[in-house]
Amino acid sequence: MDRIIIAVDLGRFRAYRVTQEILESPHLKMIESYDSIEGRTKLIDKVTDTAGRFSRKASGTKVAGYPEQHNLALEEDKKIIKKIADDIEVLLSKNNSTEWYFAAPTEINGRIIERLSSEAKARLAKNVPANITKAKKADILSYFAAA
Repeated sequence: MDRIIIAVDLGRFRAYRVTQEILESPHLKMIESYDSIEGRTKLIDKVTDTAGRFSRKASGTKVAGYPEQHNLALEEDKKIIKKIADDIEVLLSKNNSTEWYFAAPTEINGRIIERLSSEAKARLAKNVPANITKAKKADILSYFAAA
């Protein structure tokens, strides 16, 4: 049975193939890995208004206001989540796995799963709401041991 484990957060994507020889313990082989700069940088590092800093000082009869509050951080997260879901779809179709396991932090886990196709969701064997992108390979297997 061909199995894949995918572990993600907003800045990391790790995919492993589970291999197991007869009479041996399962092993993980990295099949895809990347770090996303968009998910690792803070919003203040991406946009700044230091040259035209808004203030509330009165200048004559006019008062300068605060800038509008845009949901730029939310939009960035949506874009990253869409990319992760698209990358999962490509990886699953390329590797033709029969089942796969997924781990992502609770904050983004459900939003990624929502964006997947019904076929990908049907082959999902176990979904773990945890960030295990930095975990050792032996520890990663323990999250999915019951499956």
